[in-house]
Amino acid sequence: MNQDYVYISKRPVGNLPNLFIVADGMGGHNAGEYASRHTVNTIVSSAASSDLIQPAAILGEAIKAANKELIRQASLDMSMWGMGTTVVAAVILENRLYAANVGDSRLYIVNKSITQITKDHSYVEEMVRRGEIAREDARLHPDKNIITRAVGALEEIEIDFFEEELAYGDEILLCSDGLTNMIEDEQIYEIIKMQEDVCEQADKLIETANQNGGKDNITVVIVDPFLE
Repeated sequence: MNQDYVYISKRPVGNLPNLFIVADGMGGHNAGEYASRHTVNTIVSSAASSDLIQPAAILGEAIKAANKELIRQASLDMSMWGMGTTVVAAVILENRLYAANVGDSRLYIVNKSITQITKDHSYVEEMVRRGEIAREDARLHPDKNIITRAVGALEEIEIDFFEEELAYGDEILLCSDGLTNMIEDEQIYEIIKMQEDVCEQADKLIETANQNGGKDNITVVIVDPFLE
């Protein structure tokens, strides 16, 4: 079962000029698939009807609405109890990137190097920050998949927001951990730089992740903000 869900709109969604989302659901039976899909659909619906103007405010309002929806649904259907999902969302307004995330799905900017913009909300990442394990050991740690924040987990959701100025040549990568658990950042960078266009880049990343083991659903969105 694919518990990842993706949304891409290069056209306006309400007051947002565009919208890109990746979500990675968790929970038994159908709950993980439902959590990611319903979260993304709620975010899109909320953004489309929002009277807010600032991208970060719109994304925050929408993710909070999705969080309430998942908790409400779980209270009505015991088969959905314990479901949740990561989410990473991005908006490009002129030469600025606005992003929001909960969980360990990631957003990178790739140009002359690869830079992870979002911060993982995971048990292993907290261990790295505390200096208990080295960063190079984190990707293969047995507790890598334990996340510390998720949409649908708590009544009050904590969301991280990011704003970055974009330079010509930047590409934006959103992905689930099905990619980053299988490919190290430097190899992701090399694959992106060796392919001609975003479609070839995405295909090669997924192919390589599967060749390396493909232990989870793999979702990749690559955006060239300067592509006409």
